[in-house]
Amino acid sequence: MRFLIKTFLCCITLLVSCKDKALLAPYFKQITSDIKKEYAPDKRVAIFNILITKKKKIVILSGETNLPEAYKKLTDSLTTLKFSFLDKIRILPDSAIGENAYAIARNSVINIRSTPKHAAELGTQGLLGMPLKVLDKKGDFYRVQTTDNYISWVDKGGIVRMNKTDFDNYNTSKKIIFTKNFGYVYRDESFTATVSDITLGATLKLIEEKEKYYNVQFPDKRMGVVKKQEAQLYEIWLQNLHPSPANITHVAKQMLGFPYLWGGTSAKGLDCSGFTKMVYLMNGFVIPRDASQQINAGKVVNKSLDFSELQSGDLLFFGKKATIDKKQKVVHVGIWLGNDKMEFIHSSGNVHISSMDRLQNNYDSINKNRYLGSRRYLNNKDKNIIKLD
Repeated sequence: MRFLIKTFLCCITLLVSCKDKALLAPYFKQITSDIKKEYAPDKRVAIFNILITKKKKIVILSGETNLPEAYKKLTDSLTTLKFSFLDKIRILPDSAIGENAYAIARNSVINIRSTPKHAAELGTQGLLGMPLKVLDKKGDFYRVQTTDNYISWVDKGGIVRMNKTDFDNYNTSKKIIFTKNFGYVYRDESFTATVSDITLGATLKLIEEKEKYYNVQFPDKRMGVVKKQEAQLYEIWLQNLHPSPANITHVAKQMLGFPYLWGGTSAKGLDCSGFTKMVYLMNGFVIPRDASQQINAGKVVNKSLDFSELQSGDLLFFGKKATIDKKQKVVHVGIWLGNDKMEFIHSSGNVHISSMDRLQNNYDSINKNRYLGSRRYLNNKDKNIIKLD
């Protein structure tokens, strides 16, 4: 890609002497397109929306990006042409956010939407205690980036914004993690009045450990009590994790019956990739958000597509196979259970178990016919599979 851009710039330099420099607009757009393909091929995890326009004799760069290196590549490329331009590009986060460019989720589950309005499609969710980067603001919504780099919008009531110092202090403080599917944070040790509900995987700041409960603090300074039998010290939980095929399937089965929710990644509702994401989170890993992203992580297994090479915990992907005219399209994902019934567990309607064996009562002919392949995440280093620490 870099070689192509350099070659392209050499060619375009020969055209700079044109009397009507507006003829160069298509070339500028091509440069922008090439840089976007190199730095921000997936708009779900990176922003590079740049527009090049011409007003009278002035070329204007406008738009937004959260990638300083891509911005520099663009402006350096245009400067190489010795062509003047007016730079109106926003490097996110900017003054619209100020110093509080970080946040922590303050509710049991926060809904993160595709656009800054309550009626917008649910893109993903965040759990109580999730750290976030804040990139932009529009009305009562903030554009945030989650720990898996997913970028979408959350309403102001779901987060507590912080500066870098407060954010780091909160994240490095001692915490507890909630290990039951559902529960409550109570006002005191009588366990009657509640402060909030809480769900699997949520974290809270530890204030004090007692014999039967933890005194905890929310990101917004609310105080509460969590039953000790329903949570663990985060540090101890991490130390006791032993990710294995058996533990992956064990956690997955604890979610049987959870309802399907498009965009859901919590015990309150899960889509297919939200389910696999939650299972791996409770085994100590942050994995990509969507099925079409998850298929690009880990080690390829079962190339023959006959299920013979799979082990429990592997991810199975489904969708439309590539044709001469169209690329492969991934639309669904599940987790292989590795038993003699050729079963896998997935979220579709709800979290349930299906089989690839036509002799079984739970045979899933639809997904068998659209099976695309599998990936193994365990014991495979991958930049897209983040181990919690």
